[in-house]
Amino acid sequence: MAIDFHCNLFTPEAIDKWWYGQPEMLRLIKWWKMEERIQGESVGEFIAMMDEAGLDKAFIPAIRMMSYQKKTMVWDITEEEVHAVVSQYPDRLVGLCGFNPLQKMESVRRVEQAVKEFGFKGVYIHTYGFGIPLNDRLYYPLYAKCVELGIPVSMQVGHSAEHMPNELGRPIHLDVVALDFPELKLIGAHTGWPWTEEMISLAWKHENVYLGIDAHHPKYLEPTLIQFMKTRGQNKVIYGTNYPAVLHGESIACIKNELGLSEKVAQKILHGNAAAVYGL
Repeated sequence: MAIDFHCNLFTPEAIDKWWYGQPEMLRLIKWWKMEERIQGESVGEFIAMMDEAGLDKAFIPAIRMMSYQKKTMVWDITEEEVHAVVSQYPDRLVGLCGFNPLQKMESVRRVEQAVKEFGFKGVYIHTYGFGIPLNDRLYYPLYAKCVELGIPVSMQVGHSAEHMPNELGRPIHLDVVALDFPELKLIGAHTGWPWTEEMISLAWKHENVYLGIDAHHPKYLEPTLIQFMKTRGQNKVIYGTNYPAVLHGESIACIKNELGLSEKVAQKILHGNAAAVYGL
């Protein structure tokens, strides 16, 4: 059974509000011709899909995503919204906190509250629209708090499909963060493409850095990344989908059957590595 370390909130209400209700996200839906895929499911329907796909757990993040041009929130999904969903199936769904670096300690306190009161297992960062890199001082209070709480931080790295500056998500920005916070587990999500080798180098260099393959169908992964998964990176790569960008059933089947991975390695990537990082 697989673990998806990054699966977006999937309810019809969330899809209507944060996908179809936001011009930037609606642009992506139309550009990618994903209208039929992005409709939303009830919690019960999603759990049934998980069962069919062979997905044991899905991590659902609260997301703070700001528009780079307008400086308004593209997504502002709260921890309470996520908790209302994950609490219905706490053995299958797991909450992740969001973070707004411009709110500073207020946002740090929200993270601590969600971890202690709701049992959330980590934090997710989407930095591009805020206009600051991942190693900016505004993130350091969060990183310190996550060390204290014993929870990982995942963040989108690489390019942004939204109209936001890619440079802010360069994986190399995590290098100094990993050095400054060696006790903090960091997951560079979305593979780091087009700087995939940069992300690979960090996952290999730092004991506390991992690489997430979410948002890219496994059949499109870079050959160097697949080689890393087969060899020295087999303990450092984590499965995810960024659902509904990638579907669970076909992506899990691809990892098991189409990438040339051994059964042992495929199981590490699909389940074991995420379980170890998040302490499941």
